[in-house]
Amino acid sequence: MNELLEQLIAQRKCLAIMGPTASGKTQLAMLLAKQLPVEIISVDSALIYRQMDIGTAKPSAAELVAVPHHLINTHDASESYSASEFVDDVKRLVDEIYQRNRLPLLVGGTMMYFNALQQGMSDLPSADESVREGLQRQWQENPQSLHQRLQQVDPESAERIHPNDPQRLIRAIEVYEVTGKSLTEFRRQPKKGLPDFTLLKVALIPEDRANLHKQIEKRFLAMLENGFLQEVKALYERGDLNADMTSIRSVGYRQAWSFIEAEYDYETFIHKGVVATRQLAKRQLTWLRKESGMLQIDPYQTTPEQRVEKTMALLERSIGE
Repeated sequence: MNELLEQLIAQRKCLAIMGPTASGKTQLAMLLAKQLPVEIISVDSALIYRQMDIGTAKPSAAELVAVPHHLINTHDASESYSASEFVDDVKRLVDEIYQRNRLPLLVGGTMMYFNALQQGMSDLPSADESVREGLQRQWQENPQSLHQRLQQVDPESAERIHPNDPQRLIRAIEVYEVTGKSLTEFRRQPKKGLPDFTLLKVALIPEDRANLHKQIEKRFLAMLENGFLQEVKALYERGDLNADMTSIRSVGYRQAWSFIEAEYDYETFIHKGVVATRQLAKRQLTWLRKESGMLQIDPYQTTPEQRVEKTMALLERSIGE
């Protein structure tokens, strides 16, 4: 084990690669794995789902074999997974990876997860399935009335949460109905669960967003050629999934599901899928602008080798800090 790795583990430092979708995070992670003994922890809310490989741009079978990966293919598409569960899993995984004398490498674009890791979690109640099922039925019948209910009990959350965001809307009302306290009240309480390790952050951020938009469209079309629609049809034909589930609301899957249900034609599906992915990238970049203390690299103005070199230099510098 080289001296750099020893120091990083001794100082409980982890490497994090952040960035919008289609910015090259997986490529950089795999190249870094050739420089250091790492284990990759996925920071992606969609990669947890089995049978959702093409539309999530999941690492290939060869990549999953070449480098140990965690939090990939851990859940069925019918299951849910929270940011709180993610934080607990990462804490456990980081310790296990350190014990194996390897460097934890967190890779992904679910910025809410990164935020939960760094800012801690509010001590929210566990889900109440009976309450949640009732609220889901209400949302399907009248999303606006459910949002009006949230405006009455928690106006601050109602300001942040759109009526067409059932997961967050239902959760906010569920918290109030189970505890009698609003989500806003919980968030004002001291946070729990701050990790005892430091993230050394690398962000792949393109200066010219047009380059990213072109890459997003290119990748979406490639997914279709690789059988993305067939993948979604297989999920649809299971019969136990629906459009309101977290897995199916993932970008691309939601649009494909609607196409399969004949809500619009094939060309409209492609357009909506590309637009939705671009909107996701915009939200990810908005989150990243709020991040501090990170190394920014433009993936379109650097070579893969340069990105590796800059990242390794960050690790070297961190040892003396």
